[in-house]
Amino acid sequence: MKKVLIISPNFPPVNAADMHRVRQSIAFFRQMGWESTVVAVEPAFIEMSTDPILLETLPADADIIRIPAWKASSTRKFGLGNIGYRSLSAYYKTGSRLLKSGTYDLVYFSTTAFPVMVLGRIWKRKFSVPYIIDMQDPWRNDFYLDKPKSERPPKFWMAYRMDKYMEAFAMKKVDGIISVSEGYPKTLIERYQNIRPEMCSVIPFGGAGIDFEILGKTDLKNNLFNKEDGKINLVYIGRGGHDMNLAVSSIFHALKNGLNTQPEVFNRIRLFFVGTSYAADGKGIKTIEPQAEKLGVGHLVTEITDRLPYFEAMKVLKDADLLVIPGSTDTNYTASKLYPYILANKPLLAVFNENSSVVNILKKTKAGVCVTFHNDDLPGDCGERVLKALKDLLEKLPFTPETDWTEFEPYSAREAARRQVEFFNKTIGV
Repeated sequence: MKKVLIISPNFPPVNAADMHRVRQSIAFFRQMGWESTVVAVEPAFIEMSTDPILLETLPADADIIRIPAWKASSTRKFGLGNIGYRSLSAYYKTGSRLLKSGTYDLVYFSTTAFPVMVLGRIWKRKFSVPYIIDMQDPWRNDFYLDKPKSERPPKFWMAYRMDKYMEAFAMKKVDGIISVSEGYPKTLIERYQNIRPEMCSVIPFGGAGIDFEILGKTDLKNNLFNKEDGKINLVYIGRGGHDMNLAVSSIFHALKNGLNTQPEVFNRIRLFFVGTSYAADGKGIKTIEPQAEKLGVGHLVTEITDRLPYFEAMKVLKDADLLVIPGSTDTNYTASKLYPYILANKPLLAVFNENSSVVNILKKTKAGVCVTFHNDDLPGDCGERVLKALKDLLEKLPFTPETDWTEFEPYSAREAARRQVEFFNKTIGV
């Protein structure tokens, strides 16, 4: 049996988006001929909320090693709050000890804590073990280069310069790239001569039905709204950001026009945006509510920047009357959260760039309605299309989507794991 060393700083019970690929896959890896060791940072050193129920989704015999990290309170004074920087030395020490044993065939980085990925090249030189990088988000992100300062992330230029150097260091010796989007490998192939198409594989996150099975056995409460309050509760759980302004504004234009034409229906709507910031709890800056206020629909919209515990978020999805997913103007963006939305089996409205993979997935699975836009569309024009789709859905409530589960199977957690293992074997020449 082959053996893979997985680097995933954020791992259950930490409630982080970038750990779900590994969380969902490790049980299948063993079944498919690969033993895994996950090296994760101790939750106490990570500035994110936790959800203990996430631990129930892991195999009982999962091999997980927890390591310390520098405290953010000490490193932030130097501008280094990222867990990737804070855990780098501990990862080097622990990974070197494990790889020295000679029992590992591959190192797999699956995280958005990008700085740890430079260790792949260092370990490869020292121990001759190949490494794969899982690109869930852009590392060196050129998207914001032509954006005004007000729309850039904090400390953008310092972070961009460090990312540019570290990405190049890691990528120039990488053995394989897994990505959630076709756009990320394309960019890396153009950027680095050593990366070839055959070294890349596009594998979206899978949908884990077991999560909803576990949810059904809990007595979790939905503290966000009362589903018996006579309101029509629309829910989005996921990040916000300026790249979603077009989609979000289009939704609010639809609400505004709906209030003018059908006030008796649209005054009952309550739209919740939850977990919109990556910042630590209580420190997030709202990016959604201000847009709603400008368009006069702020009384219908609630934004909560803090992330909910994972299973509490799943409970909210199940209790909602209608699920809403706004997309990005970045055409490479694929909403990995789409699969839990589909598995929640609730009416679904997505607003995405016409080139996003989400459009085709929803079309094939028949799990929801997708309104598409061009990046040069006006929010008011897109809003008219959103309003039409929204009215059609509201008229049919309550209902259960006629999802084609056979078409959904390629997006399941098992299939995602199978494709990863297939790529592992290809990378090491098996």
